[in-house]
Amino acid sequence: MPHLNRSSPVWLFDLDNTLHNASHAIFPLITANMNIYIARVLGDGVTPASDDIVNAARKHYWRRYGATLLGMVRHHQVQAAHFLSETHAFDDLTSMIQAERGLNALLRRLPGRKILLTNAPLRYSSDVMRHLRLRRHFDQHVAIESMHVHRQLRPKPSTLMLRKLMRKHRLRPSQCILVEDTLANLKGAKKLGLRTAWVTQYLKMADPIGAARLPKALNRPAYVDVKVKSVRHLARRLHRLR
Repeated sequence: MPHLNRSSPVWLFDLDNTLHNASHAIFPLITANMNIYIARVLGDGVTPASDDIVNAARKHYWRRYGATLLGMVRHHQVQAAHFLSETHAFDDLTSMIQAERGLNALLRRLPGRKILLTNAPLRYSSDVMRHLRLRRHFDQHVAIESMHVHRQLRPKPSTLMLRKLMRKHRLRPSQCILVEDTLANLKGAKKLGLRTAWVTQYLKMADPIGAARLPKALNRPAYVDVKVKSVRHLARRLHRLR
């Protein structure tokens, strides 16, 4: 795969709350499923753990590892595939997907290759992309199952995972743009030399576990090159990302 010059960026797009509104219905159900799962694992085999214990564990593991899943795997011998399957179980996913119009046109206009880089599982993210009809715009689809480094699961914001991704696809950090709603992921990418775009329109909480409210003013951190309300605004801000 040849290197691309600076005028042809490689876009690394997040999925949830970036290309669609996961906060609308999907995230609340995932959170509910996750709580049920954690309560069962942390319970005594008969009675599930209390809400206080579940919430404390979920927040602690997210803050320590960047993903609750990693804490459950490391401390409770949970199988990652089983956790992801159980927490991403939907009776009617398509009815829950909410996204703005114009995404196909936007992705056609953006120069360069595009890679989907999501901490969501492959089956779920494939279903969402199929419903949004966006799959044809992406050369690669990197879901959480592919985010292993030295046989350890390393989802975003892992810089080890990003370095491995760069090597695998023969990319230079300076030619890549990470488009995300999660600041922790953008901060790690910036440390490696990627350019960063922060999408804010679907944010309801300041972190994925709902432990902190959003401030009234969403100020752009120094490690964010461009802040946009919608991915549809990226094309007009492209000069800031070169």
